[in-house]
Amino acid sequence: MKLKALGTERRNPATENLDTMSTIEFVTAMNHEDAVVPRAIKKVLPEIARAVDVVAQCLAKGGRLIYVGTGTSGRIGALDASECPPTFNTDPEMVQFLIAGGEDALVRPTEASEDSLELGRKDMASRKPGKRDAVVGIAASGRTPYTIAALEYARSKGAKTIAIACNKGSALGKAAEFPIEIEVGPEALTGSSRLKAGTAQKLVCNMLTTGSMTQLGYVYGNLMVNLQLKNEKLVERGILILEYLTGADRTTALKALDTASMSVPLALVMLKADVSKAQAEKRLRKAKGNVRKALEG
Repeated sequence: MKLKALGTERRNPATENLDTMSTIEFVTAMNHEDAVVPRAIKKVLPEIARAVDVVAQCLAKGGRLIYVGTGTSGRIGALDASECPPTFNTDPEMVQFLIAGGEDALVRPTEASEDSLELGRKDMASRKPGKRDAVVGIAASGRTPYTIAALEYARSKGAKTIAIACNKGSALGKAAEFPIEIEVGPEALTGSSRLKAGTAQKLVCNMLTTGSMTQLGYVYGNLMVNLQLKNEKLVERGILILEYLTGADRTTALKALDTASMSVPLALVMLKADVSKAQAEKRLRKAKGNVRKALEG
């Protein structure tokens, strides 16, 4: 393992005096390095777009999106997966995560587990990946044994495999059918891939889930029409969405939500298409939950 050869492990000449900088110099240097990330991502947008389409196609067939990683990379996958149910009202089984060391590794480091090929294969095998699934391996270095083994196992079972790494020509990228390799360069704090590399990984995950869910109709315009109204703030957001999209006043929007059992998609179709609850339910069933198709239908 030659870490010196990895861009994410090189020493950054711009921050060699990090420990002697004033606070304003320190945060300025960090900000300067962080600005590298969106430029690096811009260079791989075609690869990301292709991956979004792959994920959407798998989910449309009833498959799953499964993130897999270790350490920071695993936690980023876990974060994105856990945000999908409250954002899009998806089944928790639709977007999942695997992290080396299990859920305890979300709060306690288990670095030794990332070196285990056997554990990577075993953990992925427990999810029974298949032809309808998309599996996304995340590793800043692109050489993490656990993640590579998990991805290779998933691919051997017919799953679509995507890699998110931060070094070109990575072993993880070669193991995947659809590699995304973002070159963010050396970190401000040498080797701390939770910084630029972690930010890049999170931004790509944001695109994968938001893009695929948008294709599936969980988004109307740029609004989260499938969100769950489980607290006061979210109820207010649901009312606001109906006001935005239908021109209804607050009282009308709230009445529609009450009639629709607090379902924003149902209330939206009722109001915008001027149909009954039963008719709106029928439209949404026929459109498989896609609000735009339900309205056009």
